[in-house]
Amino acid sequence: MNLRAACTDQAAACARLGSPFTAGLLRLAAERLQPGCAVADRLLGWEGTLGAGGQSVPLRLAGALHGLVLSGAAPGLAALYPPVDPDPDGLWAEIEAALTTHEAQLMRWLDSPPQTNEVRRSAVLIAAGQWLTATTGLPLVLSEIGASAGLNLNWDHYALDLPEGSYGPVDARLRLAPDWQGPAPPRATPRVIDRRGVDLNPIEGSTPEGALRLRAYLWPDQPDRRRLTDAALAEPPAPVDREDALPWLARRLADPAPGALHMIFHTVAWQYLPEAARTEGDRLIAEAGARATETAPLARVEMEADGGHGAALRITLWPGGSPRVVGRADFHGRWVRWTAAETTGNEEGRT
Repeated sequence: MNLRAACTDQAAACARLGSPFTAGLLRLAAERLQPGCAVADRLLGWEGTLGAGGQSVPLRLAGALHGLVLSGAAPGLAALYPPVDPDPDGLWAEIEAALTTHEAQLMRWLDSPPQTNEVRRSAVLIAAGQWLTATTGLPLVLSEIGASAGLNLNWDHYALDLPEGSYGPVDARLRLAPDWQGPAPPRATPRVIDRRGVDLNPIEGSTPEGALRLRAYLWPDQPDRRRLTDAALAEPPAPVDREDALPWLARRLADPAPGALHMIFHTVAWQYLPEAARTEGDRLIAEAGARATETAPLARVEMEADGGHGAALRITLWPGGSPRVVGRADFHGRWVRWTAAETTGNEEGRT
């Protein structure tokens, strides 16, 4: 797939996910980008898997341009960003100018894949944390793979507002209210005693540069995502290690905390690991699960693409180790279809 096809495909995905501006910008890139400057030449000559299942080159470009706007470096381009509904010719003229005027900055941004750290996915983690706490009655140790800035490691600081009531702190800065279908999670009070994440390129959201990067990958016509991210950034940052996931995971699994449930989770991150790494990661988790006990259980919570509508939600709890499909969710957390029945005791969670 070349860049033009990747931009066209990503534009369709952005439209489905509620960002007509980003969809239009990427359609313009697919139709009008021409060689002749360093940034355009790099984009058009990019090799490999360019789309969302690979290197996400279209979203690298969209994020890089949004970064210019948010930093104040390109006022002419910023004047045509939302809430303005721009003329396509005028918008493309400003983009073409930015490709040459801000070549160095754009090239740096293109070096790295996008990291949105979508906090609305925490709605799923809150529900899973409630379910696991109700099932085991134990405090939680959290380990996140592909944690980015670690915003979703703080899911227990956020509130989930459902028709049946709210879950989480009553004074939470960040409140999530997805379109929820299915039973409400069981009532419990998760208590996190340790949390840590891993990422090859973690973002320090507490720094101006890190916060800019997180905000730049949010689509500019979706201000609610910006509001939620800003609320998450106001929380004390969770620790995220810069490391390959597998040795980090092996260490986290090697020394289980007695009297606590170790909850490993990943949200739309596992697919970005190489196939061999995914196989090895599955093996590490399964072997640790085989060693789990009633007083030191292990859980794996997954929110990952499986080819269906949105992402599949799975929970595997050891001892036992039978995966449960507990629903589906929108990749950005806009809706959740929860199917996990309310648990009434430890034995029910281990079937």
